[in-house]
Amino acid sequence: MSVSVSGNKPIALLWFRDDLRLADHPALTAALAKGYAILPVYIDESPSPQLRPLGAASRVWLHHALTALDHEFKQRGSSLLIQRGEAQSVLKALIKATGAQALYWSRRYGEQERLIDSQIKNFARDSGLDTESFNAHLLVEPWQVTTKTGQPMKVFTPFWKAARALGEPLPPLPTPKTIPAPDLPSKAFKPLSIEALNLLPTKPDWATSMMPHWTISESGAWTRLTNFLEHGLQGYAEDRNRPDLENVSRLSPYLRFGMISPRQIWHAAVAACASDRSQASDKDLSSFQSELGWREFSYHLLYYNPDLANQNYQSRFNDFPWMDHPDHLTAWQSGLTGYPIVDAGMRELWQTGFMHNRVRMITASFLIKHLMIDWRQGENWFWDTLFDADCASNPASWQWVAGSGADAAPYFRIFNPILQGERFDPKGAYVRHYVPEIAALPNDLIHKPWTASPSTLAHCKIKLGHDYPLPLIDHGEGRDRALEAFKSLKPSA
Repeated sequence: MSVSVSGNKPIALLWFRDDLRLADHPALTAALAKGYAILPVYIDESPSPQLRPLGAASRVWLHHALTALDHEFKQRGSSLLIQRGEAQSVLKALIKATGAQALYWSRRYGEQERLIDSQIKNFARDSGLDTESFNAHLLVEPWQVTTKTGQPMKVFTPFWKAARALGEPLPPLPTPKTIPAPDLPSKAFKPLSIEALNLLPTKPDWATSMMPHWTISESGAWTRLTNFLEHGLQGYAEDRNRPDLENVSRLSPYLRFGMISPRQIWHAAVAACASDRSQASDKDLSSFQSELGWREFSYHLLYYNPDLANQNYQSRFNDFPWMDHPDHLTAWQSGLTGYPIVDAGMRELWQTGFMHNRVRMITASFLIKHLMIDWRQGENWFWDTLFDADCASNPASWQWVAGSGADAAPYFRIFNPILQGERFDPKGAYVRHYVPEIAALPNDLIHKPWTASPSTLAHCKIKLGHDYPLPLIDHGEGRDRALEAFKSLKPSA
C-alpha cells in the first residue's frame, strides 16, 4: 500500500478505460516493471460523435467505479487524473505538460474505439514514446480463434472448443505493492472532479435506491465472487436458471467495467472447485466457465461485425415485418405486460440495474416474438438501464433471441412465459418479490392470474385490469402471429 514519489523516474501515462482496477492489470504491471512513475488518467470521451454514448445506468456505475479507483490511488499517495475531450488531443496536451515518456493502456474491441487507439498509438510512437497496449478484458483475443481456414467463428460450441484448445488462461497478476507517483508541478494540467462529469441523475434521482444492492469497488467485486464460489457454484449447472435462488454470480457489471478480470474469475473458480470443502461438480464449473465463454464469443462477433447493435447479423432479417406499437413497448418497459415473470424481470431491472439471465431471455423473447417489436428497441432499452450494458454481449444476446444473430435460437423457439415462470420460479418467490400486487395468489395461479376464478381474485383482493393488467396479448395468438412472420423470411444463403 506504499508509494514512492520521485522526480527522477520517467513518467508513464496509464490510460484507464474499461479496466478500473489495480489487480491483474497487465499495463500497470508492465509500466512498473520498466521503472516508470505512474500517472493514471481517465478521459471522458463522451463529446466524441464516433462513440456510442453510455446508457444512464452505466453512467451511474462508472461514477462509483471511478470514485473507488481514485480512492485506491489516493491510499497510495496518488490520484486518478480526470480529463474530458477528444482522447488524442487530451493525451497530446498531457504528454507536453508532464514530459511523459510512455503511454500504456488496455485494449478495446469496438471498431471506432480501435480506430481511435490506432491513431493514438501511431502518434505516440512517432513522437518517440514507449507505447504499448495489453489484453486486460478477455481470456483470448478475438483474432486468436478462427476456423481451420482462418475465418471468424459463427457458432459458439466450436468457438469455445477452439478457445479452450489454446490452453488455460494465464494466471492473474497480483496487485502491485508500490505504485510510484510522478512529482509534477501543481499547474502542469487542470484536473476535473468526478462530479464534474455529471454521471449521476438528479431530477429525479432514480439511482439512489439501487445502491444498497451493490458495493461498487474492486474489493466489492472480489467479495461478490468469493460469496458466489462459496454459496452459489454448487448446483450452478441447473440452478443458474432459477431467478428465485442465489446461484448466479452477478459479476457482470464488474466485468463490464473491468473491476475484476475474467482471468481472476476463471482461476478462482477452478481453485474453489478443487478445494476439499467444495461440493461443486465438474459440470457446475464447466457450466460457469462456459458463461465466460459466451462473453468471449460475443466479443469475437463484435470484432468481426462492428455494427452488431444496429445491423442484423443475418441479412435475411432485414425485411422482417416488425410492428410499431409504442403502447406495448411502454408496457414492456414498465413491467406491465400482464405476464408476471416478464413483469418481474423488467421491475428487477428498474429496482437493481440488473436482471437474471434466464429472465433476460424470457423478457427479450416476449418483446420480439409476442409483441413483434424490433430487437433493436429492446437492445437500446437494456443499454440504457442495465449496469452491465456491454457493447458486445448486449447486442449479441438480443440477436441470439431474435434469431437474427450468430448461432441464434431458431425462429420457432418462442418462450411460453407461463411455462417458463412455472418451471424456473415454481413457488413464485421471484414474482411475489417484484410483483407484490398479485402476491396473495396461490402457486398454481401466480404465473397466470387471469385464469383465477372471480372468487379467488376477490379472496386475494385483486382486481385484474386495475391492480394488475390483463395480458397484452394471448400467448397462443402471439405465438401463431410470430411463427407466420418468421416463416415469411427467405432461407439463409
